Amino acid sequence: MPTSDVWDVATAERYDEVNADRFAPEVLHPAVAFLARLAGPGPALEFAVGTGRVAIPLAARGVPVTGIELSEPMLTRLRGKVDAETLPVVVGDMATTTVPGWFSLVYLVWNSIANLCTQDEQVTCFRNAARHLGPGGRFVVELWVPPLRRLPPGQLAVPFDVGDGHVGVDTYDLVGQHTVSHHYRRDADGTVTYRAGNFRYIWPSECDLMARLAGLDLEERFADWDRTPFTSDSEGHVSVWRKPPGRTIPT
Repeated sequence: MPTSDVWDVATAERYDEVNADRFAPEVLHPAVAFLARLAGPGPALEFAVGTGRVAIPLAARGVPVTGIELSEPMLTRLRGKVDAETLPVVVGDMATTTVPGWFSLVYLVWNSIANLCTQDEQVTCFRNAARHLGPGGRFVVELWVPPLRRLPPGQLAVPFDVGDGHVGVDTYDLVGQHTVSHHYRRDADGTVTYRAGNFRYIWPSECDLMARLAGLDLEERFADWDRTPFTSDSEGHVSVWRKPPGRTIPT
């Protein structure tokens, strides 16, 4: 069993609502356009497809998309939007689950690779992506850069969102590169709910090493889907690794 948190029915039912900002056109459209350009005619494979936030509009652009998703409640929500013929999904973890065929693009969005809470699983995930790629295919990851510069000596918590309806705080284990995201939400009736998510943060250079172990080469890296240049001050990155034609996957 993977170390990823498995999102339950209650979380899945509220996912689109509480993350409505991620569905906003100014957030979603650049991501879909970026992926569509790389996929070409496809096909594409999304690890941790969730409720289809990215996969559904990408498929609507004519790219055949398949998904892998660990949470069956999340898949149920996706099935309320599109059928299995439009967007086939295999239930399983993104580190080891395989689907038939070759893909021109494999991608992971919005920090999803960090759901794998061990380095070994993250390395295996890169290898799983490479395994699915045809010659010249690309693996794309959207991931945050750990904001450890915000931590003064002795402090292990960083607030990342403070609003009327939501307060979010990340706590850090700097030895294990483990993060817990604590979410406190106030519903319309005044009820406050708490949910925590477990992650392992990865530095960009560590991602590049994982890619090399999987036989992939870094092709380009940006600060966001709009292709803003990546710098030492960037808070996130969108990275593209390519599988060179003829290269076999290291074992």
